[in-house]
Amino acid sequence: MAQTQYVDRPIPQISLAEFETRIDQITKELIEAAENVGFFTLVDHGLSKQDIEAIFSTSKSFFDLPDLAKTTVPWNANNVGWEENSQVRPSTGKPDSKESYQLQFGDNMKGLWVADEHLPEFQTTALAFMHRVQKISECLMRCFARGLGFPEDFFVKCHDITRGDSQTTMRLLHYFALPEDPNGKEYHRAGAHADWDFLTLLFQKEGQSGLEICPGREVVTEFGIGDEWTKVEAKTGEIVCNIGDLLMSWSDDRFKSTFHRVKAPCEPGDYFGDRYSIAYFNQPCRDALIQGPLKKYPMVTGAQFTESAMKRNFAALQEKLKTVAAA
Repeated sequence: MAQTQYVDRPIPQISLAEFETRIDQITKELIEAAENVGFFTLVDHGLSKQDIEAIFSTSKSFFDLPDLAKTTVPWNANNVGWEENSQVRPSTGKPDSKESYQLQFGDNMKGLWVADEHLPEFQTTALAFMHRVQKISECLMRCFARGLGFPEDFFVKCHDITRGDSQTTMRLLHYFALPEDPNGKEYHRAGAHADWDFLTLLFQKEGQSGLEICPGREVVTEFGIGDEWTKVEAKTGEIVCNIGDLLMSWSDDRFKSTFHRVKAPCEPGDYFGDRYSIAYFNQPCRDALIQGPLKKYPMVTGAQFTESAMKRNFAALQEKLKTVAAA
């Protein structure tokens, strides 16, 4: 296996302090980050470190439940529910060593909220946090709409979480502790991938490192991955954001959807313990009409874009599995 090449690449840090009076400056900073890096971190976003620690505590309480309780909320194709060791990336052809519980606002969650008998007040606590993250997302959406010449509320309306068919998802993640001596076994936490949503907001716990980013995403239809990675330090109070394939397409490829991964620890200094993170995926309503201002790509609906992304991902995975089988 080729040695990983690391490069220190600065990731823009953007403050949302005094958002309404600073919206022009914040928009300028966001557009520059989206065009040149595809990743940025948010500070002064309104969520305290204590708020974030509290939702991590709630998340851990869920993952600490016996599997019998977690199987009462099984994952399904609406991108909701609990799964374990089942997500396989095209970049690796092997399952990620993790479990996750995916939550949404709308009708897809009927019957899939863990019951109070297992975890009292989980639904109330999770939804309260989700609504606060949505408000942060909508501030960013307003800026991106301004930068692309759309009406300021354009993206907010396309991601209306009050609708029953809302697809925006918060994913609670637990990467399992891994042995420092793997005895030849290969592990993966989250293989290299680009998100296909509009925008992802990621929360991490201090000390639980592993997130890395990589350049190489030229257009939404390619899976080109470079060989230089930048480590992203885990800081509980910061939100790490990345552009998804959808916003890349919606910007006529002006904004960059960047590859990233959670590296499986394998070197001295890596973090081998349990890693908890929370990813908030902004997904448009199924009937949202998606086309950039320059009309580089044909207009599609939110449902059509997601279906196409899933098919592309599946095709890439099948090619990877063929390569692995032939090796």
